[in-house]
Amino acid sequence: MDHIIEIEIEDRDGTVQKMEVPTDVNLSLMELLKACDYEVLATCGGMALCATCHVQIKSGGEHLAEPQDQELDMLDTLPDADDDSRLACQLRLTNENAGLSIKIKGALQ
Repeated sequence: MDHIIEIEIEDRDGTVQKMEVPTDVNLSLMELLKACDYEVLATCGGMALCATCHVQIKSGGEHLAEPQDQELDMLDTLPDADDDSRLACQLRLTNENAGLSIKIKGALQ
């Protein structure tokens, strides 16, 4: 079975790139974005405490795990968060997430 899926990432400047991501390494989407040199502060290190890894799910969100209370509480603090918002540190991608499309929105300071 193939453990590589392709997702689409839109950066803050509107640049869209496809990215192949492994689904068998147990990294969060935030860690994968940082590994691919996207600017994600991730100040809290992935604990759902800073919201700097805020992403908007453009499509494919129905295959993601439901957000937990701590993630929802953090999203509530963001002025630009909406129903499509998630914290990338809380998302672990599986083969079902092939074709996911996200936009990076987190703050840069």
